[in-house]
This record gives sequence, C-alpha cells and structure tokens, in this order.
Amino acid sequence: MGITTALLIGTLNRVMIVELGVTASLVSLMLALPLLVAPFRAVTGYQSDTHQSAFGWKRVPYMWGGTLVQFLGLAFMPFALLALSGQGQTPLPSWLAQGVAAMAFLMVGAGLQTSQTAGLALATDQASEETRPRVVALMYIMLLTGAVGGSLIFSVLLTDFSPQRLVQVVQGTAMVVLCLNAFALWKQEPRNPQRAAARRQVTRPSFKKVWANFINLPKARRFLWTTGLGTLAFNMQDVVLEPYGGEILHLSVGATSALTAMLAGGALLGFVLAGRQLARGMDPLLLAATGTVLGIPAFSAIIFSAPLEAGWLFRLGALGIGLGGGLFAVGTLFAAMRLDGGGYIGLALGAWGAVQSTAAGLAMFMGGALRDVVTHVAESGAFGAAFAVPSIGYSVVYHVEMFLLFVTLVAIGPLVKHGNHVAKHGQIVPVIQ
Repeated sequence: MGITTALLIGTLNRVMIVELGVTASLVSLMLALPLLVAPFRAVTGYQSDTHQSAFGWKRVPYMWGGTLVQFLGLAFMPFALLALSGQGQTPLPSWLAQGVAAMAFLMVGAGLQTSQTAGLALATDQASEETRPRVVALMYIMLLTGAVGGSLIFSVLLTDFSPQRLVQVVQGTAMVVLCLNAFALWKQEPRNPQRAAARRQVTRPSFKKVWANFINLPKARRFLWTTGLGTLAFNMQDVVLEPYGGEILHLSVGATSALTAMLAGGALLGFVLAGRQLARGMDPLLLAATGTVLGIPAFSAIIFSAPLEAGWLFRLGALGIGLGGGLFAVGTLFAAMRLDGGGYIGLALGAWGAVQSTAAGLAMFMGGALRDVVTHVAESGAFGAAFAVPSIGYSVVYHVEMFLLFVTLVAIGPLVKHGNHVAKHGQIVPVIQ
C-alpha cells in the first residue's frame, strides 16, 4: 500500500504535470477518483466478515481479489497516461483517453482499499489483546517504510525520463505489489472447512441491518466524526507545506524535499510511542487526543516561522505535525479495532477506513483550493494592504487546521471520558461499548 501510494500521489503526480504536460486540474481529478470507492469500504468489510468459502477463509479472498484488481489497474495505467498526454503510438479521442485513465485509477484505488480493509480485519482476527498494539504500530511503520522507500526508488529509476521507462516502472510496481501481497498472504489465515460448513447453516443478516446495529452503537457516530475531523485537520497541509517553505521562507528544493523526511520521522516516532503506550494499557482515544493537542503548537510553529524567518521553526513544526498525526491515526485505528460490532469487525474497520480515506482526500483538495482562493482575494486588495502578502493564503489554511483540531478535541472529549478501558483481573474492557 505504501509503495502504490507513493507512486500515485508523489511520482505520477509530478510526471503527469511536468513530463507528460497534463493539466493540473485533470491530474487532481484523476488522483481524487479512488475516493469514489472509499465509502464502499464498509461494505467490503461486511462482506469479508460474512464470506462463505469452501476452505473456511474470510479475509484472504478479498485481500487477493483486491490485489488482482490493483495489479490490473497498474498494468495498463502507463499506456492510459501516455494516451492521455497524446504521446501514445495510436492517438485516441480525448474522451476515450480520459475514460481509460480514470478506469485505471479507479481500479488501483478499489483494489488498494479492498486489500487494506480485509487486511486490517485479518490482523485484528489474528492478534491477541496483548499483541494488538504492537501489530497496529508495526503496520503503520511498514506503510511509512513502503512510502518513503518507494519514493526514493522511483526518483532514481525515473531520473532519465522516457515513455518507455515510465511503462517499465509502473508495470514493475504492479509485479512487486503482486509478489509482496502473495507472499504476505501465504498461510496467514488457516483453512477450516468445518467452519465453512457451520457458516452455511447460519442465516446471514443483510448489510442494512448490520450497519444499522453498528451505527446505533453508543458513541459510534461521534467516533466516526472524530476520525473524519482529525484526519481533515492533519492532512490539509499536505499540498501546501513544501510550497510554503519554498515561496515564503525561500528554502531550496533540497531543503523543502527534506520536509517529507521530517514529517515521516515525526510519524515514525508517533507510531513507536503509540505502540509502547497502547501496550501499557493507555486508552487509544486518549492517545489520539494527545496527538491532536500536539498538532496545535506544531501548526503554530509553521505559522510563526514566516514572520520570524525561522527555517528551524518551520522544520520543527513539520516534525510536530508528523508526530501528532501519527498518534491520532494509530489511536483511532486501535479504537476501531475494538469497536464491538456484534462480531463484524470488518464492517467497523471498513467504516473507519471509509471516513479516514474520504477525509484525507477532501483535505488535500480543500487545502490547495483554500490557499488559491484566499491568495487571489488578498492580492486584489479586498482584505486591505496589511493582508496583501504572499503568506496570507498559507496562513489561513494552517489557522483552519488549528480550528479543526480544537473541534476534534471537543468531539473526542466524551469518548475519552466514557470510553476508558480498564484492566480488571487480566481482562481489558473494550474502549467503546
């Protein structure tokens, strides 16, 4: 997942705009297309909960099926991109080229999210209460490792760009994804024909009924709102952080590129701390709230770095954003893993993933759009001469994110107050009941 995400959002984003000459608006639309399938993650999770296989598998068919869809999308994506840019050997009508490219991105997004939802559910099935905190932290660390490592490898492979090299890199990524996921699935879920026979005797409730039971759980709606608001708050800066460093603080390209390492380093520290604290019995929603609180001074540091012309303060803020976002992500995921949905853990994780993915995509769009709109209005003099400065658009984005962090704290407060888990006689009471 990390490798594919790095390819889509990082490498192909730049290649499509710069080397292939595709308009930025069309690129943004293509990258946002996978969000169309994000709300269906709850359905995917429910299907993996209730799947009837001759081998007794529940999660493996959906993880492998998602992998194949993702592989097919990546396999023909480079040809679709070349056709979209008009560099293909056989010119296609623009509407057909756009449709083929859109289908490729949709397939990659659908496969990616199907595999992730079933994979998280499988991890929850296999891990005990004692090992689950370490499993969650390890999954996030591997996600970050794949994203950072993939970005570095792609940058080396595409140094001398050519259409042929693009085809090789993207299709090579498809093979790597297929092999890694096949290796990862091997013997992860034991075959159990007896369980399959027993499941066939049980009447499967409809998704509508199961979803109604889940969403009516005490605090379930508030938990999903908290996840969406916190994700929105931490991710609006994704598309404006490096431009802010270059345009406002006049940092070099190398210095702004290092910001990705600062964010990743902060997130990695957050994942490690989260795993340790959760293993010690800390309330995961308290951990998420702690990450939210840490995000407030981090965004303040980013804002004040411009008037103070302090590059070190800017980097410190980026590190803090990564740390706070990491704690929030791990905390909410661990809480979702422990939602009591009547045995439908895939549904609960799918709902969490749907909200988290949709909010992240909206955040990226809102961050860039808000910066552009505010900058344009300020330059026209509508806010007065005092606000007609280049940093005003970026500053408004960061202030909105700080406001959303305060709203997230308000939303998460009752969950922490009433959702603390307590160790009693060696057993852990679930976070949200």
